[in-house]
Amino acid sequence: MSLPVTDTSARAASPRQVDTLIIGSGFAGLGAAIKLTQAGKRNFLVLERGADVGGTWRDNTYPGAACDVPSHLYSYSFALNPEWTRSFSPQPEIQRYISSVARKYNVLDRHVFGCDVLSARWNEDTARWDVRTSKGDFEAKIVVSAVGALCEPSLPDIKGIDEFEGEIFHSAQWNHDADLTGKRVAVIGTGASAIQIVPQLAQKVSHLDVYQRTAPWILPRADREYTKAEHLAFKYLPGFQKLCRTGIYWMRETQVVGLAKAPIFMKPLQFAAERHLRRQIEDRALRRKVTPDFQIGCKRMLISNNYYPALAQSNVDVVTDGIAEMRADSVVDRNGTVREVDAIVVATGFHVTDSPTFAGIFGKDGRSLAETFDEGGQQGYKGSAIANYPNMFFLVGPNTGLGHSSMVFMIESQLNYVVDAIDAIERYDIGTIEVRKDVQDRYNRELQDRLSKSVWNNGGCASWYLDKHGNNTTLWPGFTFEFRNMTKQFDLGAYRSVTTGDLRVPAPAAVSTAAGIDTELTDLDDDKVAAQ
Repeated sequence: MSLPVTDTSARAASPRQVDTLIIGSGFAGLGAAIKLTQAGKRNFLVLERGADVGGTWRDNTYPGAACDVPSHLYSYSFALNPEWTRSFSPQPEIQRYISSVARKYNVLDRHVFGCDVLSARWNEDTARWDVRTSKGDFEAKIVVSAVGALCEPSLPDIKGIDEFEGEIFHSAQWNHDADLTGKRVAVIGTGASAIQIVPQLAQKVSHLDVYQRTAPWILPRADREYTKAEHLAFKYLPGFQKLCRTGIYWMRETQVVGLAKAPIFMKPLQFAAERHLRRQIEDRALRRKVTPDFQIGCKRMLISNNYYPALAQSNVDVVTDGIAEMRADSVVDRNGTVREVDAIVVATGFHVTDSPTFAGIFGKDGRSLAETFDEGGQQGYKGSAIANYPNMFFLVGPNTGLGHSSMVFMIESQLNYVVDAIDAIERYDIGTIEVRKDVQDRYNRELQDRLSKSVWNNGGCASWYLDKHGNNTTLWPGFTFEFRNMTKQFDLGAYRSVTTGDLRVPAPAAVSTAAGIDTELTDLDDDKVAAQ
């Protein structure tokens, strides 16, 4: 529903109206744009704060950035890529893939880039979402949140951090203008990003301090280049790449037994990790420092062939005493040891269960999503809907994360569900739809009961998987094919819905057409709406 496109002054003063707004264009948001287009729906826009698609793969450009899920599985099932060069893809290659898919499926003209969403507020009077952005206001009947879990960097609360005078930046906001060659550098954190960064820095800096709070379990990385024969087979042998993908998928699914059902079955993986550690670090004192004190799988399992060797280099120190404060040119640990540094890399992860984006989404009772989650924890229904937030769907929502396989599989499962939901809204002329609170509560009780048996809840560690209430609101507690079956079709009976005729809200000024939306996009061309 759009204002008449001939009245530019009125349009400038009024919110742009659209059926569906998608927030974010990583794997989830881009996938939603493609699936809506394939379903014949063109009255939608994707609001993306960056200058291109890609999300976390666009933003995380630190040295050594790569995926820890095999390439063939970390891609859309409908857009297999025969051009992968390695079994585990590096960041530039993944970003090129995502960009190529956006071009192939011709959805860039539905994007508004450089558009930071400031707030989304449910308007009970109009039964629509009022969305404020850095590029003006929008009104939408449906909002699809595709804001990924790894999009808001988490900075440590360290005394004096603002007083440090050298280079300091988060791994997700890498400063490529900072030349660290020959410098004294500190890396804070030993998570998935840090173990990729440390080996790269150790080769070029004069000295590297790695500040470790918790040692991670690390498995060998079975990474290699694909041969020419394999590339030819991927490209020209029908079904070969799909067969490879299927084999990888089922191999990964076997880990669910140990992770979510019976943690005792994680023993073989822990033995492999222990053997990997013994083989790569000979120094017993260093080996003790980097040996985890919890069961493998409790925290995210990492893979690397060069992290341990980097720690064993003579110019690298692992510091386990914790950071007391920072000064203008140094880091002081809790034992009072002062270590002078020229630069600090903060690799402390992301806001997952407490994302700042939650504070800008307001439901029908006026409370923000942050307030809702603060009170009862991060809960949703099938990771796709949350009570009190009508006409809003979530991709990569609560309890959709994985500890073993590809999030793209989960995203595609949710896309089936959300697109079917939008079909149902149109088919039955539904004005508002909201998951029932009793259904959501029952669903989450069952989730937490299943998670109570998992290694994530019983492995002896504290992780970002758990919220402040002690609940695991991040991970899916089972096989991914279970989630796929559960989200195959939209279950209208789990929702409270009101038809358009029963809403009694003012009629919109005019009915939008695809052409109307295209004209509005053209008016924003000076802000580079679509990256071609």
